[in-house]
Amino acid sequence: MFSGIVESLGKVSAVISEPPGCRLIVEEPNIAAAVNVADSIAVNGCCLTVIEKNDKTFTFQCGPETLARTNIGQLISGSPVNLERALALGDRLGGHFVSGHIDGQASLTKIDNFGDYQDYYFTVPPELAAQMASKGSVAVDGVSLTLVRCEKNLFSVALIPYTLKVTTLGSRKIGDKVNIETDLLAKYVQRLLEAKEW
Repeated sequence: MFSGIVESLGKVSAVISEPPGCRLIVEEPNIAAAVNVADSIAVNGCCLTVIEKNDKTFTFQCGPETLARTNIGQLISGSPVNLERALALGDRLGGHFVSGHIDGQASLTKIDNFGDYQDYYFTVPPELAAQMASKGSVAVDGVSLTLVRCEKNLFSVALIPYTLKVTTLGSRKIGDKVNIETDLLAKYVQRLLEAKEW
């Protein structure tokens, strides 16, 4: 379980093909020093398991489901990634409950600039949009954000300068794909409503 508060920006050191998956090596010395093999780390919001580590890097194996559902498969050497270690019991929860299980992807379609502040607009499949409500929460590439505008296939978020600086969102461009995890409660409410038709 995560909070959606990005701890650090890491950098992809290497992506090694291991069909049908890949091995992802990420460099971030501060996190590398603090993690152990088998720990969970959210990489762009996707919960991955550390399989190897050294003083500077840690390694994950990513299977075909992860590569198909997330933007992990689009990473190359040098790509920046948002990193968050799993919560420990008793930690402050500054964002919202994030499982690290990506529901799908959205595309950045519009950016409105207001000085150092920016509003981002994303297109999203209707089945994910159904789990979003204005003033609710969403994790975008693992970043906990408050939803502003919510429509059938579009949502927006308002980003402060700090978030743009310390996460990958500040370098995103029109057309970029981002990982989306909708709110846990919204998924269960939707499922209960669907089950009434069974």
